[in-house]
Amino acid sequence: MVTTSTYHAPTFEPTVDEIETLKQLELGQVSVPDALKHHLSGRLQEWGFIGKTPAGNLAITDTGRQLIKRSNN
Repeated sequence: MVTTSTYHAPTFEPTVDEIETLKQLELGQVSVPDALKHHLSGRLQEWGFIGKTPAGNLAITDTGRQLIKRSNN
């Protein structure tokens, strides 16, 4: 007997602190390295809300900006 299971991708539920940090990044109130060291576990980078620029610096992505907009609604 063969059983089939459906794969369900994990979902990302940002914490209040993660959303607040994204907002601070967008406003330039905190740098990405500081945010990763002091405010976050790195989940925002793992899920693509923060990414590397062509120059190699970390910056908030369009996906991260969309997350901020959704949290404000």
